[in-house]
Amino acid sequence: MHKSVQRHGMHRPSNLDDPEYAHFAWARYRRLMKYMTLVTAAVVIIALGIMFYLHGMVSIHLYIATALGVAAAMLLTAALMGLVFMSSGTGHDEAVEDEISKEIYGDD
Repeated sequence: MHKSVQRHGMHRPSNLDDPEYAHFAWARYRRLMKYMTLVTAAVVIIALGIMFYLHGMVSIHLYIATALGVAAAMLLTAALMGLVFMSSGTGHDEAVEDEISKEIYGDD
């Protein structure tokens, strides 16, 4: 049978609960993504240049797939790592109460 989790006491607020701080944190995240978009564009151009230098014009589809693959991998990595850094840097991670660990290890 499913046991409902009850909160005992107050949970710690996250800095992201403050609208002013959340605006600052999200603006920093968007700035990071803008810079990473520029870096990604440069890396894609360099990668396509190296491919053209080494192999010549093989197929336009190869170049399109390479550009999309490199861009998608870099931007997805930047987005996820940026969210990890934002969550950690704003204190959002510390605000989470881990009820399962409390049950298993008896931490209060």
